[in-house]
Amino acid sequence: MGQFTYVAVTPQGKEKKGNIEAGDEAKVRAILKKDGLLPISITPASVLNRDINISFGAVVKPRELAVFCRQFQSILNAGVTIVEALRMLAEQTENKIFKKALMETVTAVEQGETLGNAMRQNPKVFPDILINLVDAGEASGSMDKAFARMATHFEKSARIKALVKKAMIYPIVLICVALIVVIVMSVFVFPKFADMFADMGSDLPGITKMVMGFSDFLMNRWYFLVAVVAALVVSLRVFASTNFGKHVFGRLLIKLPMFGKMNVKNASAMFARTLSTLVSSGMSLSESLTITARSMSNVLFKDALEEAKLEVEQGVSLSKAVKQCGLFPPMVCHMLSIGEETGNIEDMLTKVAEYYEEEVEIQTQSLSAAMEPMIIVVMGGIVAFLVLAMYMPMIDMYSEMDSL
Repeated sequence: MGQFTYVAVTPQGKEKKGNIEAGDEAKVRAILKKDGLLPISITPASVLNRDINISFGAVVKPRELAVFCRQFQSILNAGVTIVEALRMLAEQTENKIFKKALMETVTAVEQGETLGNAMRQNPKVFPDILINLVDAGEASGSMDKAFARMATHFEKSARIKALVKKAMIYPIVLICVALIVVIVMSVFVFPKFADMFADMGSDLPGITKMVMGFSDFLMNRWYFLVAVVAALVVSLRVFASTNFGKHVFGRLLIKLPMFGKMNVKNASAMFARTLSTLVSSGMSLSESLTITARSMSNVLFKDALEEAKLEVEQGVSLSKAVKQCGLFPPMVCHMLSIGEETGNIEDMLTKVAEYYEEEVEIQTQSLSAAMEPMIIVVMGGIVAFLVLAMYMPMIDMYSEMDSL
């Protein structure tokens, strides 16, 4: 399939321009006419006029998927067909990658594919959990309920991620400010004081010599520092991409002071919410565990759930399999055990998810409140150290003058 640039006229007489992915020009004309547009010109997209997609991080964010699922559910309930609903949502989305994936899904559905299979053609856009719930919804005839569950799932996921990011933004900003202050003082302020100290001809305090040495290094050998930092970042990224590195960083994330417990609670909330969503849709426990394991960001939890899946298939209870991995809090295992005894495991998982989502929210707020004064004290210490290094020689000089 190629990409075409078109100019068309709307029923209201307004000119509309855009890009469409299609097999040939005839199919582009058919798509435009079906949308009520009168094509004026259709040309193959060139490097200059084709859509350019530049994305950082996730291709489609959980918040976008939540909005898509909620709107799709509402449109289906209004009696609109799946194809028309997808077209409507594709037209209004601003994410170019998401728009393209939705239009490709429309094309596949029009060619006879099920919605789930059509979505599988874009695995980077539509996650496994969404595709499998769509399959279950199509099989049971309850597509609207499937999208309602997914909307809730993605909304909760987006909220938790936003809370964790919010807790990290403030300290990161303060650290960056501290680094900028140190660099500015070392490059612009200390060199002026260095000339004055040289004219004094007196022996400088050790703290002043150390700061002046750092200032000289930063001004004259900054490229060496940049090279070391770049090499360190690249080495860490390469190491983190290896299996051993993933396990090292995974273990570090759950052992970090202050942040370790929050990461474990966040993983517990994600596990419980995802598994509850899948099980409540009618999927088998084994399939649900496979998809849940893929959704876990920490490789330790991913491996633990894959191992738990194998044990469940051999007849071991899920609560026992989860307990044996030693990663999840005891409450998760206890609630799973109660759910297995009462035959209502999905409701217990939902309660576990709600509990740990609330715990993550409380802990992120507590961490933010605790880190603010700590970082301010550290920044104050750095500034005080630099000021002391500048003024100690002058204080010593005045002391010597007073003693004469």
